[in-house]
Amino acid sequence: MILSEPPKSNTTTKLMHIKEFFGFSHSSSSKSLHSSSSFPISAHRRLPPSSYDPSESAAMEEAIINSEPIITKWDPDSSEFNRITFLFRHGRAESGEFIDSVNSLRQAMDFFISANSTSSVLVIAQKLMQAAMRRLEKEFYQILSENRQNLDPESISSRSSDRSTADGETGGDSITEFDRVSADLKSIADCMIDSGYGKECVKIYKVIRKSIVDETLYRLGTEKFKISRILKWNWDSLEQIIKNWMNSVNIAVNTLFRGERFLCNHVFSRSERIRESCFSEITKDGAITLLKFPELVAKGKKDSDKIFILMELYEANSDVLPEIEVIFDSVSTSDIKTQAQTSMTKLADSIRDILSEFEITIQKDSSKNPTPGGGIHPLTRSAMSYISSLGDYASTLSDILTVENSPIPSSYLETIAADDALSSPVAAQLGWLILVLLCKLDTKAEMYRDVSLSYLFLANNLNFIVKTAATTNLKTLIGVEWVANHRSKVKVYAANYEATAWNRVMKSLPERGSEEVGSAETAAEGFKSFNAAFEEAYRKQTSWRVEDGNLRDELKMSIAKKVVPIYREFYEGCLEKMNVNVGVVRFSPDDLGNYLSDLFHGVSSSASSSSSSSR
Repeated sequence: MILSEPPKSNTTTKLMHIKEFFGFSHSSSSKSLHSSSSFPISAHRRLPPSSYDPSESAAMEEAIINSEPIITKWDPDSSEFNRITFLFRHGRAESGEFIDSVNSLRQAMDFFISANSTSSVLVIAQKLMQAAMRRLEKEFYQILSENRQNLDPESISSRSSDRSTADGETGGDSITEFDRVSADLKSIADCMIDSGYGKECVKIYKVIRKSIVDETLYRLGTEKFKISRILKWNWDSLEQIIKNWMNSVNIAVNTLFRGERFLCNHVFSRSERIRESCFSEITKDGAITLLKFPELVAKGKKDSDKIFILMELYEANSDVLPEIEVIFDSVSTSDIKTQAQTSMTKLADSIRDILSEFEITIQKDSSKNPTPGGGIHPLTRSAMSYISSLGDYASTLSDILTVENSPIPSSYLETIAADDALSSPVAAQLGWLILVLLCKLDTKAEMYRDVSLSYLFLANNLNFIVKTAATTNLKTLIGVEWVANHRSKVKVYAANYEATAWNRVMKSLPERGSEEVGSAETAAEGFKSFNAAFEEAYRKQTSWRVEDGNLRDELKMSIAKKVVPIYREFYEGCLEKMNVNVGVVRFSPDDLGNYLSDLFHGVSSSASSSSSSSR
């Protein structure tokens, strides 16, 4: 059979009827074909061999004829009824038949384009294909529009999570509405892409899905912030916005973007290029706006009290980064991944800068008045509270602090190189900040005119530092050896305090075991000398402070062990061997212990004397 001179078969008759339906004759068909620049050709099309097979040509003509009834039935331009009626609502059987017919039509067109491009049936086929694409465009738009709830981010994301278990186990009862809708979208997309109408399909998808993504991000509080606006916010407002962002980014990445990636991959599985382009255009603007927020915050004021919320922001960004790298893994979405990484880098830079600023704050503390009674300096309290809180973020700081970018001096790093406890950058950083604080406290101690009070001040403050380190996460970081070494230094300061504060009292009495007490007059002078020295020490030290109960008790016991036995020996020896005027004996050995119990409570000597005299 020769196609140019076909017999008057049933197939030819049907072709003539189709021509009449679309309103053109054979001559006009040929003219239309040759004047047409091109027909859409699928990127996935397998062209038939160049050799012409009349029997195969007849089969292709039959395919075109067979596709005509259902395509013309659902042509949206053929009637008002068709404009408001939707194929995929009529059941899967008819929609499946429609898709199969379009695929058969496309294969026939491919054949004739390759084997007989002058065939008039190509014009007929093209008209049918255009009618079919109008219907599929309408169906695609309608399914996307009316199934926003079934295609919401949470539903898609949860479905993508369960996909591995659903595959292979899916029975009839487990088919969800999402499965049905996504399958319809995929079948339409596959058909349109294969037929060369992917551009029209993608345009509809991008518009509708981008509106959903943008709307979801808006409800999550995502907006384009400017640094000038962020700088104007008070800290409470900014902190609340940061906390909202941390919640939003988790939902956006793990639900919204993840679900959108899954749906896009599923619907456009036919073409990697199309799905990557589509996903990029749908998510790029919103994702970059969302992920740029931490970078803007990092550019704000670097107040020391902001470091903790910045580290939480860093943690939140770090938590979603692996998922971001998986979701946005293509060249077209590389800007999104880069933005997330840039935000983390800027946050890390800001946190290191704040640590450096905190060090400078300690060094520049300008308080001129000594702490009353040698007590714990406010700088010690605030600095150790800050440093111990930093210890609670050790995991985050370990990502931020490295040997290469450490803000602490290299000389200090060399000094502690052999110390295993301080070998990590985090431990080295915290150890350095404590050392800076200790150096500052040394200068604060110089403000006291009384040397013994300066030693008590150092003992108090170092003891507070050691106790804080031993009872917080700092102990794990800087090590038990560091704690033990500095606890021994507290004892050194305490011993120096005792030696300087009670030296005159101890020297006012003869050494223990001395047999030469002398005359009654000499003994009386000894009592007078002791009374004066003890009363002076008592008067001064009742207003001194030792807030830690254990340290306070240790000091009192140590002083009592040194003073009371020597005084008791002197006291008892004088009373037994000499007739000493009791008027010069103001204290019995037991009285000394009572008086010593008044020390280090930070009360006036007059109040203490009244308390002691009432015993």
